[in-house]
Amino acid sequence: MNPMPDMNAIVGTHDIVLVTLDTLRHDVAVRLAAQGRTPRMAERFAWQERHAPGNFTFASHMAMLAGFLPTPAGPGPHPRLFAGAFPGSETTAQGTWTYEQADLPAGLAAAGYHTVCVGGVGFFNRLTPLGSVLPGMFAESHWEPGFGVTAPDGLDNQLTRIAEVLARTPERLFLLLNVASLHQPNHFYLPGASGDSLETHAAALEYVDAGMGRLFAMLRRPSFVIVCSDHGTAYGEDGYVGHRLGHEVVWTVPYGEFVIA
Repeated sequence: MNPMPDMNAIVGTHDIVLVTLDTLRHDVAVRLAAQGRTPRMAERFAWQERHAPGNFTFASHMAMLAGFLPTPAGPGPHPRLFAGAFPGSETTAQGTWTYEQADLPAGLAAAGYHTVCVGGVGFFNRLTPLGSVLPGMFAESHWEPGFGVTAPDGLDNQLTRIAEVLARTPERLFLLLNVASLHQPNHFYLPGASGDSLETHAAALEYVDAGMGRLFAMLRRPSFVIVCSDHGTAYGEDGYVGHRLGHEVVWTVPYGEFVIA
């Protein structure tokens, strides 16, 4: 594992981009990387095995947006990149960027960042009070059905919107991109598939990898980028299907970080 970067040298000098590949399983991510099926991401980083801070989208994103990113799978304590200032924190280290506000978007906004959310799954759709909580943490948020779980080209549509945001944002940017493509339903990424499976999940990741190449090319320099899953999902292991449950395939997630200089 690479040493933790000094986030006090990054905040204020870099755009910060958090990409959550909603529902991506660690085992699938690692397998496709080894098979050369996700070359755009593999060119930038190697997947780390981590533990999710929650077992479904809302819980995990609330934690991440409070500075609790997926935790390295080995014994800790593990210093955090970002942390709200509070007494007695055992994971706030010299390289941790701390803030006085209640959440990371508010902290970065106070540091001069324009905060933008481009959502994918329903917890970002602003169609209900619950669906407004996560996007409501940002100065600017975007969601439409063409970004969602039933849109096979959802990531492409999101990237078009991000390009528009980048073109008109002069200040430093904190961007959250929540990608819905891995989430069920994902059978339409594998021709001939009649239902969701590990292989349709993998085919969705190949689609996402192509989009990540487009994203990385459009981001401004310098940018600090985190790409991770918020939780995994089960496809019948030990009788379990889906997530919001305590199975290893749900808690174990892939994580990567890198700098575009």
